[in-house]
Formats: sequence, C-alpha cells, structure tokens
Amino acid sequence: MKLYLESAEIYIPDGQKLENALAHTTHMGIGAHQDDLEIMALSGILECSQRDDKWFCGVVVTNGSGSPREDLYKNYTDDEMRVVRRKEQKKAAIVGEYSAQVQLNYPSSAVKGGNKAVVTEDLINLFEATQPEVVYTHNLADKHDTHVGVALRVIEAIRRLKAADRPKKLFGCEVWRDLDWVVDEDKVTFDVTAHGNLQAVLLGVFDSQISGGKRYDLATMGRRRANATYFESHGTDIANGMICAIDLTPLIKDLDKDPRTFLNGFTERFSEDIADRLMRLQGNAS
Repeated sequence: MKLYLESAEIYIPDGQKLENALAHTTHMGIGAHQDDLEIMALSGILECSQRDDKWFCGVVVTNGSGSPREDLYKNYTDDEMRVVRRKEQKKAAIVGEYSAQVQLNYPSSAVKGGNKAVVTEDLINLFEATQPEVVYTHNLADKHDTHVGVALRVIEAIRRLKAADRPKKLFGCEVWRDLDWVVDEDKVTFDVTAHGNLQAVLLGVFDSQISGGKRYDLATMGRRRANATYFESHGTDIANGMICAIDLTPLIKDLDKDPRTFLNGFTERFSEDIADRLMRLQGNAS
C-alpha cells in the first residue's frame, strides 16, 4: 500500500498483517477530521462490533491541525495538535475495534484545492485494497467546506473504480448540518440505540476537542436522541438514538449524474413539502 504523503499512516489496532486488515474490510468510514467517523459512521462501527465476518476500516483525510483549542491545549502549536489528534484517533480505533485506521494527513486545503487529485488517488488505492460493501462519508449538504470536499473526492474515487469493485452502498451522513429537514421518503435512518456506553467512549477519547472548547460528545448524543424522538410525530419512539443520512449510491451507479443536480432534488422536495402543507392547511382554514 503506497500513499502519497510519507507522513500518512495505517494503524492496525490488533496487530494483524496489513494486507489482511485491509482485505477483510466490509464497512468503511471516510471523514475529513479526527472524530468525524465516530460522529457520522457509528452505524457501521456498531454493525462490525464483536463480529468476525464484518470489519470497519476508518479513513481520516486531513491532519486536523486547524482545530480551535482552549484549556490544556490553549498554547499548543498546529504541529502539536496534529500529534495529539492522531493519537486520539488511534485510541478510538482501539475502542471501536476497527480493522484498520488510515490517516492520510493532508492539510484541509489539499481537499479543496490544487492537490485534490492526489487525495482522490489515495482513496482509489484504499478502495482497491479494501473493496468495502458499505461506505459512510459526509453529506453534500454539510456546511463545512472540507467535509463537502471529502465527500466529492470519495465520489470521484469510487466512480473511477471498475463497476464490479464499487461499494454496494454510499451514505452521506450528518456532522456540520442536521439532516432532519430531508423529507422522510428521501431520508436514510440508522438505529444507534445500542451500546450507549461504547458511543460515549468513542466520542470521549477526543479530549483535545472536548476540553479544547467543543462539546461534540454532548451535542452528538443529544442529536441522536432528538432524531429518534422527532422522527415520527404521531407514533411512539422506535429507537433511542438515530443517525440520519442521504443515500448517495445513485451518484456511484450513474456516472453522468451531477452531484449538485442530485442534491437539488432533495432541497426541492423539501421546499415542495413545506409549500404543499401550507397550501393544504390554509385551504382548510378558509
């Protein structure tokens, strides 16, 4: 396995051979930053937990050096933060029993700028080595430029694979924007009720973010509970935790489908849902 940056790293938590760890991957999460996987790809992590036939491989594209910092980490340099965040991601890989944890170590600018082609090449190499059945990444409606850039690189990489080697499913999950606005017919939901203690630990290992001024742990667990409770207005809760996603699979099956046009369909159906409801209820009132 040859990755573009010499500083890139593939960590195998249980110490098995690299080739085996990559080859038996069934589920893969590809996130922009350290802790994104544990926020958005939890369904895959839990599905592979304590299984011999399913394995989760995590991929973090950027080095996380530009994160906000406070408290203990207030005076840390960008280089020091890179070291801390890399260690934290490895801890999460141990807790979640990932088959492998890949850290490509790019600056955020590479995902969005002139080096995005090499990011795509790294992802192609990883896909060819792992051939996952299911891939989780950021959704195209996320408000963080780096997140959307990673999602686009993922789509590009998968499209360049042979059709037989492409994942069966690609999901765009929520981090820096909830997906509760997506109409129910378009929404993918993952029940993540189980293993609340494991979820808390997976989020809690990222101390540089939590103590550094961002309570991602509380916000993420709260969002999952809110998604579950507010999913159905006329029925009881069917889960205590839920993650929402958009099915991006059509973008890797139809190579001519434009991501922007594809996403516009979701926003248009949301707008129509609002307009139809108002028109219907205004008519009833009159």
